Amino acid sequence: MDKKSIIGLILIFLVMMGYAYWTSPSLEERQAAQEAARQAASTTTEATASDTQTDAGAEPFPATAETGQAAASGAAVDPNHPFSSAVSGETTDYTIENDVFNVSFRNLGGRIAGIRLKDYKTYDQRTLTLFDAAASDFYLSFFANNRHVRTDRLYFQCLMPAVTRVSGSDSTQVRMRLYARTPESTPDSARYMEWVYTIYGDAYHIGMRLNIIGMQDLIAVNSPFIDLVWQQRLQQFEKALNMEQMNTALFYKPLNDHAEQLKQNRDQTKDLTFPLRWIAFKQQFFSVCLTAGDDFSSARVQQKAYPENPYGYLKDMQAEIGLEYEHETAEHIDLTLFAGPNKYKILREYGTDMERLIPLGWGFFLLQWVNRFAVIPVFDFLESKGLNYGLIILILTILLKIILSPVTYKSYLSSAKMRVIQPEVEIINKRYPKQEQAMDKQRAVMALYKKAGVSPMAGCIPMLFQFPILIAMFRFFPASIELRQQPFLWADDLSSYDSVLNLPFNIPFYGDHVSLFALLMAVTNLLYTRMTMKQNVSSNSMPGMKFMMYAMPVMFLGLLNSYSAALNYYYCISTLFTFLQMWMIRSFINDDKVLARLQENKKKPVKKSKFQERLEKMAKQQQEIMRQQQQQKRR
Repeated sequence: MDKKSIIGLILIFLVMMGYAYWTSPSLEERQAAQEAARQAASTTTEATASDTQTDAGAEPFPATAETGQAAASGAAVDPNHPFSSAVSGETTDYTIENDVFNVSFRNLGGRIAGIRLKDYKTYDQRTLTLFDAAASDFYLSFFANNRHVRTDRLYFQCLMPAVTRVSGSDSTQVRMRLYARTPESTPDSARYMEWVYTIYGDAYHIGMRLNIIGMQDLIAVNSPFIDLVWQQRLQQFEKALNMEQMNTALFYKPLNDHAEQLKQNRDQTKDLTFPLRWIAFKQQFFSVCLTAGDDFSSARVQQKAYPENPYGYLKDMQAEIGLEYEHETAEHIDLTLFAGPNKYKILREYGTDMERLIPLGWGFFLLQWVNRFAVIPVFDFLESKGLNYGLIILILTILLKIILSPVTYKSYLSSAKMRVIQPEVEIINKRYPKQEQAMDKQRAVMALYKKAGVSPMAGCIPMLFQFPILIAMFRFFPASIELRQQPFLWADDLSSYDSVLNLPFNIPFYGDHVSLFALLMAVTNLLYTRMTMKQNVSSNSMPGMKFMMYAMPVMFLGLLNSYSAALNYYYCISTLFTFLQMWMIRSFINDDKVLARLQENKKKPVKKSKFQERLEKMAKQQQEIMRQQQQQKRR
């Protein structure tokens, strides 16, 4: 790439930055627009709820508890409704507390109304609520007496335990019971549907048992399923909205296969016609996962993204699950609801492949092995010592560099061999200056390398060993909840970006802030590139490649500016330690001694492997065939 092309690219970049600055609104204008959008959203929600009261058959997604109450109390009671005694009532919430969360239950719908985690807050220090009734729906849907029944519009009777707090190995139960009506439109104690919720003292999961008693003649006999509808609008918990959206997706676990997910970057609907173990709505650091006692026979799942949502929403998730119903006198369906952090040790304990909610590079065995069997155990051990997380990352980096030092040494030695033999390569290049002599020149160079004992690939192979670790760290740090809201130096949250300067405009491919760790990472990589390019013998003959090598750190600056501060910190100090390793290795390797060793190798007879002999034999046969074909053409 010539000088004019480089100047042109720079000018284009400056024009884009200037245009972005000129057209972007000021900070005050953006705040005013966001406030207006919130007010508009509030007005729209109120109007939607009002419209829903007049049309009970069509509700927006998600329908709130207040909407369900309005529909139930605002419409006239149908005396033939199979649950007419539960159509109207007063909404009441009940709360149970354990060691890790407070869980609320609501009689309208007989559902969980909110799970508030104790040990975690949102990025702006608000209460972190999962499974919030204001942004979700969870109800049963079926036909009874030729009527479509939705339990979110019906009032359950709550049977509360004597204690409202459990701890340790203790547990307690909350029962929500929905009675069918008698001919006199009173509750029938012999026919009911019941949710039994079991809360454990020190666990993030809640046991859920659905008891269906005496309903075999009431529920439509031609229906082998009762539909469980779960809808949730996932809200922003982290500082970096784009990163959280990118790490939010709907996951599901086939009964006999590993967990899968819908596409993270697009809207998608999928019919799952095979048995399922669980379905999860997963965010960057938290998940809500519904697990079957046996299995779900089928489900229809859907996700909808909000690429530029001003209200702090991430995605809408929906799952319609078919629960098998055999019309027996008494049937029981067991479920488990997990609502908690995406922490490897916690998810691993369930033994249902839930740890795959954490992106550790499951698609490539080397990446997951590095994270599962090396990085996570060392990280957990250092964390148990009470060390600062910045210091833990520093120690982890040093350990990885020590382990990889033999690989680094081999890579540098190969580079030294290529460097000292370069003068002889230049002589061969002058011997074959013409384009049509390229193949002869290549053969001569390879013959020289082979005779001297130099392998051009020897420097690349060690890099292949380092590459999985590089990508494993790229996966590990942004997904590590241990780093969430942990400060270090100027960064207030190692799991998110560190901003030392908030810009009043957005720069395309960069962002609206300056991450100092990302900037330091780019600078150290530029210095390292400059050092390696001086030692690279092919850099002068390939100026385009040289430009690309210098452009890569700049490209990474734009890519990683909004990534985890811990990741940029790791890349920065990893490069600095590579500098140190190279300086130490250089003191042990003398170019003159390397050249002398190569000259000695040239004096030794070249041993051919059997594979190489077969290749040469095949090449000679091919040349003989081509020679004979040319002779026949001449005749």
